[in-house]
Amino acid sequence: MHAIRITAPGGPEVLSWSEVPDPVAGEGEVLVDVAAGAVNRADVAQRQGTYPPPPGASEYPGLECSGTVAALGPGTEDSGWSVGDPVCALLSGGGYAEKVAVPVGQLLPVPEGVSLVEAAALPEVAATVWSNLVMVGDLRAGETVLVHGGGSGIGTFAIQFARALGARVAVTAGSEEKLARCRELGAEITVNYRTEDFAERMREEGGADLILDIMGGSYLDANLRSLATNGRITMIALMGGRRAEADLGRMLAKRLSVHATTLRSRPLDEKAAIVAGVLEQVWPLVEQGAIRPVVDRSVPMRNAAEAHRVMESSAHTGKILLTR
Repeated sequence: MHAIRITAPGGPEVLSWSEVPDPVAGEGEVLVDVAAGAVNRADVAQRQGTYPPPPGASEYPGLECSGTVAALGPGTEDSGWSVGDPVCALLSGGGYAEKVAVPVGQLLPVPEGVSLVEAAALPEVAATVWSNLVMVGDLRAGETVLVHGGGSGIGTFAIQFARALGARVAVTAGSEEKLARCRELGAEITVNYRTEDFAERMREEGGADLILDIMGGSYLDANLRSLATNGRITMIALMGGRRAEADLGRMLAKRLSVHATTLRSRPLDEKAAIVAGVLEQVWPLVEQGAIRPVVDRSVPMRNAAEAHRVMESSAHTGKILLTR
């Protein structure tokens, strides 16, 4: 098969469409013929050499894909999946390839009303958003959630999902065009972080009950100032750095909590539980049309370097897909 190899840590030019050995479905795995994959910030970090795949994962980038079941590995014969089934999948790696072996617990059916290619935009964002807003963040109807990076793949999905739960949604983004798209998706409070202090704006709006944060260190103080009493932060990335000082007095006085989570390195049973929660609670919303995949553009997989340049420029809104 062919796959995108990272020939050395570096810029997009180190991504090479190369002939490589076919993967083999191991115990508890299903082999998938890939129709499309999606680009995530984690792929960029892996390419740069700062986010290696977890032990046992494919060396090729790609945390989600869609395609068709090509073969059932040992122990999956009674899993309910059959050769030829259209699927999408949460991966620890390997999505930038023509074939990938997937733990059976990380497979999802393609939702009704979503094309096979579009389905590649769903697994990673759905699992990340559901696990952080519901499983960790305990978001409830009537609460206010602040989503940083509202124009991203995670952000565009989180807006729709939180609205479907009955929450009020606030977002930050770096352009008026992205904020306008966020409003179309259901965001009620929109803040251009380049021109406005989001912490001050959130205080004026009564504070956030939950913040979905991708920035980490550089936003911690402002995030704490943005929270209402009993507010929570779920931190999923560190684009603004690893370190920060926190006003613990503010945290004590307002009973605030900070949670930091990852998805890629979780054990298989935890990932399977998250995927099962997505299937039960998120997929019906997708099939009803309350949530739709937001795709900025599709790029041939062999041109993954072009897709990475778009990702790094932040010129996109929603997901960037890689198609076969």
